[in-house]
Amino acid sequence: MTSVTTTLRAIVKRPAGPEESEDRTNVSELDRTRRTVRIVMRILAAVVILGLLVVSFGPLLWLFKAALSTSQDILKYPFEWWPSGIQWQNLPDAWSQIRIGQYLLNTVWMAAGCWFFGLLVALTGGYGIAILRPRYAKAVNVAVLATLFIPGVVSLISLYVTVLDVPLIGVNLVNTFWAVWLPTAANAFNVLLVARFFDRLPRDVFEAAKIDGAGVFRVFWSIVLPMSRPVIGVVSLLTIVGSWKEFLWPLLVLPSPDLQPLSVGLYRISDTAPTSLLMAGMFISVIIPIGLFLLFQRQFLRSAGQAGAIKG
Repeated sequence: MTSVTTTLRAIVKRPAGPEESEDRTNVSELDRTRRTVRIVMRILAAVVILGLLVVSFGPLLWLFKAALSTSQDILKYPFEWWPSGIQWQNLPDAWSQIRIGQYLLNTVWMAAGCWFFGLLVALTGGYGIAILRPRYAKAVNVAVLATLFIPGVVSLISLYVTVLDVPLIGVNLVNTFWAVWLPTAANAFNVLLVARFFDRLPRDVFEAAKIDGAGVFRVFWSIVLPMSRPVIGVVSLLTIVGSWKEFLWPLLVLPSPDLQPLSVGLYRISDTAPTSLLMAGMFISVIIPIGLFLLFQRQFLRSAGQAGAIKG
């Protein structure tokens, strides 16, 4: 019996060999030592990375080239680099002649409102479901979850009718940013995302705060919000990106050109504006969110990683 136990202990403690390692791949460690295999793997890795770069940056580079080309070069020589020279004047001309500056300001204002109201609804809704937990919290959670299975197109007409004549107050919100801000704020995915994050927060802190006499609002403002920076960053990124590229709903509720965002404004002038200025306007509309993401990518990625890795 003693010899069997000793043998089992030796087997358990024996270090795993190359064939017994936990990391199992199609190419073993023995194959990796061969020069031919290493060369082939490096070539495949280079081809995959090059393909990803072409797919990711190819359209952006072509848009940059088209934004600084003449209309004739864009149509006649779509894949040649500036046959008539670089047209830097296209950018300021697009800003002034086709009102890219006004459309950009409308887009920023629309995205800021969607961010504020969306964050307000997501944080307060998640706080009520996950932290306060009233008796009807489960029913509310199920109802919010059920809305995710309803396609947005199904509720488009009813939502538009509601915006035309808001119940109880009888106000027409068409041609106002409220028609975009309020429907966007009611985002079930963000509410559930925040609620799941709040579920992982240590409840001992909330119990201690209640014992010390902290009220519901004080707990939310002084304890929950400082601990929720990761999920706030994730929800902010999702909300801003979603509102920036939104097209159909602003097209319906913002018919006035003075209020339309970039997505709608560029579509409206696509038949009348010169191709070169239209491409320059598209480049401006694309490069700004990319620049903001590159500037704050460390904070965004850190928040996205911490949102699912909080430990109590």
